[in-house]
Amino acid sequence: MALSKLERRIRIKHRIRKVVFGTADQPRLSVFRSNKEIYAQLVDDNLGTTIVSVSSRDKEIDAKGTKTDVAKLVGKSIAEKAMKVGVSNVAFDRNGFLYHGRVKALADAAREAGLKF
Repeated sequence: MALSKLERRIRIKHRIRKVVFGTADQPRLSVFRSNKEIYAQLVDDNLGTTIVSVSSRDKEIDAKGTKTDVAKLVGKSIAEKAMKVGVSNVAFDRNGFLYHGRVKALADAAREAGLKF
């Protein structure tokens, strides 16, 4: 029997998380997208803490325009907040989502704003 979309994404997510690990020097940039919103956070897996988080629900993100435009704003915002904290290198965790569309837009915007991954 074929896997559902969610089961497939969770299986891919576990495969990715075996390899991608965040430290204090190079935290993990975890991306989650729902049908309406997109979320990004920097995670230190050694301590199990979130360093910085940004979502499309934040007040400083102007959620006007397409979902891809909003994802670009979230990527730029997470990069700016990471730079303020002193983080420039991250490990990108796409959380089982395809590197396409909104996830790619967020990653490209974060790279343009100065994050390296």
